[in-house]
Amino acid sequence: MANSIMVIHPYKYEGMWVFDDEKVGLVQEPFVSGVDDIIDKMVSEISNASEGFSLLFSSVSFPGHQAKFEWQREESGGNWYYIKNLEMEGWLCPALFKYFKGAPKNIYAQFKVKAA
Repeated sequence: MANSIMVIHPYKYEGMWVFDDEKVGLVQEPFVSGVDDIIDKMVSEISNASEGFSLLFSSVSFPGHQAKFEWQREESGGNWYYIKNLEMEGWLCPALFKYFKGAPKNIYAQFKVKAA
């Protein structure tokens, strides 16, 4: 069984939020279409977030999560999610399916300082 809470370490590359995850074969996978703006808001209090931060996420609520992404619709192989507390929407590309069998109804996320 896969972990119920997963972690990636996004960072800025050529002005874009990207992440690497060799376990699932992703290198400099970009966040686009609104998710990049959501990340900007969520990491505004994290020093040097552009150098890397930890993003914990799960389809199950967990203590300390700061955002709840609510599924809206499928488009272009990816899925749109709405974050009510930010009143923002973002598109998660098909790389989502490297972590979930299908698009979860909700994704809970925590944005935190990356451990040294």
